[in-house]
Amino acid sequence: MDFATAWDADLRSFADELCRFETTAGNEAPAQEWLHERLAEWGFETYRWEADAETLAAHPSFPSDPAEIETADRPSVAGVLEFGDPDAGRTLVLNGHVDVVPAGSGWEGDPFEPRRADGRLTARGAADMKCGLAACLFAARQLEDVDPNVDGRIVVESVAGEEEGGIGAAAAARSNPYPFSRDAAIVGEPTDRRPVVATEGSLMKRLRLAGRSAHAATRWRGESVLPAFERVRQALEELEAERAELVSHPLYEAFPIPWPICIGRLEAGRWASSVADELTAEIRVGVAPGETVDVVEREVDRRITEAVAETDVDCECERFSIQFEPAEIEPDEPVVRAVQSAMTARGHERTDPRGVTYGADSRHYVAAGIPTVLFGPGSVEQAHFPEETIAWDDVLEAGETLATAAEAYLAN
Repeated sequence: MDFATAWDADLRSFADELCRFETTAGNEAPAQEWLHERLAEWGFETYRWEADAETLAAHPSFPSDPAEIETADRPSVAGVLEFGDPDAGRTLVLNGHVDVVPAGSGWEGDPFEPRRADGRLTARGAADMKCGLAACLFAARQLEDVDPNVDGRIVVESVAGEEEGGIGAAAAARSNPYPFSRDAAIVGEPTDRRPVVATEGSLMKRLRLAGRSAHAATRWRGESVLPAFERVRQALEELEAERAELVSHPLYEAFPIPWPICIGRLEAGRWASSVADELTAEIRVGVAPGETVDVVEREVDRRITEAVAETDVDCECERFSIQFEPAEIEPDEPVVRAVQSAMTARGHERTDPRGVTYGADSRHYVAAGIPTVLFGPGSVEQAHFPEETIAWDDVLEAGETLATAAEAYLAN
């Protein structure tokens, strides 16, 4: 019996119910407790952990002030299945995050009431990444159902706070919540069912410019921050173009802008009839695999300082929010080969590894010495998008491929 025949109805019900939970930042607990109960009901050995803010504050991804890291009542949960002699074989983690970004506007219905039409599921989190998490869980159940003649363990993780830097995954990577080691991981992010072995990092900077106010009728007496900001914008645009030429990586050649610099938020001035004497901009800078956030930050700071040096505007530029270090593993890692062999067995033609311009929880596991590949249903183009949707056949196919890959990994 194939995966779709065996699990379609149960997987549909599970995914729909999971999508009904409004698991925005800090609100993951009800869904996690529900999922913990399902894992126990289905015979998994269960685990639960919460991150420690002081520990995360020492992590380069997070703010240095523990008070800025919200960890209370944000559990991560996991279920473990063991096969044969588990200590004689490998341990594979199938990871997904339960948190979602706020729904925002542009929805035709309730974002947290799943809708199905034309073979697609629409809901906040459908693609990013509750269906990927569901596929991981049911892949493990499929593997248990066939009772493979292998030794090892499958761990299914549902972590909290991925959208805020990977709170649950960072805690699991730094302080192993299990009484056994982990050999590899697959994160079920929406990769269009392609294996991803490189994720881009990102630097988050907040720029503040201060000039001098004056009445609009005598604006020549003031010092507007807008010309200085335009100099900064042009400097960052030039830096982005230079980095696209100078910083190369074979997995990123297809991207028109491999290391994007995005000014995502801008606020300036106080009143229409006053010279704009203050400006705040929030900037996201892509960091290539093989680079570090620190090195890229120094160049960004230098360009900004030079841009405003010949103006009378004061400038401050500091980190804020979460920093994502890039991550990469070798394409011939056993876990990557297992995914590729499963894809081949399922008739997939495009099994070559890819790089992506976003970050993921995989970086925490890679930093801990756990080779991790991304593979899951859906497209990142639907992530954080109104009317977020996923093709249900992709979810079923991903579940089958994950189960085949897990069996292949444990068998070697």
